[in-house]
Amino acid sequence: MLLSLAACSSSKPANVSHEAKAMQLAQQYIIIDTHIDVPYRLYKDWEDVSVQTQRGDFDYPRAMQGGLNVPFMSIYIPASYERTGGGYLLANKLIDSMEALVGRAPHKFAMAPDSKDVIAQFGSGKISLALGMENGTPIEGKLENLQHFYDRGIRYITLSHSESNHIADSSYDIRRKWKGLSPFGKELVVAMNNIGMMIDISHVSDDAFYQTVAISKAPVIASHSSLRSFVPGFERNMDDKMIKALAQNGGVIQINFGSSFVASQANQYGALRAAAAKQAGVANDAAFAAKFKAENPYPFATVDSVLDHIDHVVKLVGIDYVGIGSDYDGVGDSLPEGLKDVSTYPNLIAGLLSRGYSEADIEKILSGNLLRVWRQVEAYAATQK
Repeated sequence: MLLSLAACSSSKPANVSHEAKAMQLAQQYIIIDTHIDVPYRLYKDWEDVSVQTQRGDFDYPRAMQGGLNVPFMSIYIPASYERTGGGYLLANKLIDSMEALVGRAPHKFAMAPDSKDVIAQFGSGKISLALGMENGTPIEGKLENLQHFYDRGIRYITLSHSESNHIADSSYDIRRKWKGLSPFGKELVVAMNNIGMMIDISHVSDDAFYQTVAISKAPVIASHSSLRSFVPGFERNMDDKMIKALAQNGGVIQINFGSSFVASQANQYGALRAAAAKQAGVANDAAFAAKFKAENPYPFATVDSVLDHIDHVVKLVGIDYVGIGSDYDGVGDSLPEGLKDVSTYPNLIAGLLSRGYSEADIEKILSGNLLRVWRQVEAYAATQK
């Protein structure tokens, strides 16, 4: 079902440009972005995102301009907290900060812990804040902590992050302690199904991914991942076999916008800089990085780069298994030309229109596919009570 604020019209001007049409669709349909790193950004460098900000990729005016209705705010816990402790406390602080944002600007923001809240709040002028936890470290091996964070509004958990943790191996970590999921991780997947929390397999190792989809009785998500076929050797992305398994599970891959996720040249930029520093016999420090960048500008991806990833998923498994997980405020200064902040979703929509996607297809990419998964996860949990 298309969720529209505008009445259906039987007559549409034939000469409406893709850009103008995209602006219309961005306001007409729900846009869900499953990964925006605002909470940790504000924890490190506070700004009032209810008004125009000087830094970052997200604030209320730009989100409204771009048509963003539902950002999943990432409750990001750095991997180091697995070793030092304190992840549980930090997660609660970051959740507090999002509730405080709603408290400061209740006419602009509302919490949205369930899919029905998204629908109820659409068209109100309020941005619905959903919460996802990036890195399961705050669970601390205790299922009562899972219940605690569910009660606080967390609706997905990224099982691991840049290092393996007590739940799962990380795609970035050469140490594969668990050869996939830990015994507790396997228990946690079942518990997340039963409680109604989406399981996020972004960041996990391939073995952890396959074990997760084998265990899970509900669809899983990749909240902010792209495709390995365009960036060979980058295990953080998903290969075609994994995407097929994800689709068989009923899940959805939410495409990450970061240039290093969608374009091989950008992904290799740091390695090329390191090699150049080594050849020059100097440290690969800030001074050398600045010099290298001046002589070799960073190869930003484009809107078309992101569209290529969407196209590939659609051709491989169909329109029902792809969405948007930009990683705004999480990938630094590496966002593609034309997709620099939350005001730019219409550029992506215009690109989809130019590639022949129907409005129904676009609505699925913008929110429909993720909402389907979210509802299925909620429905499965309802059968376990």
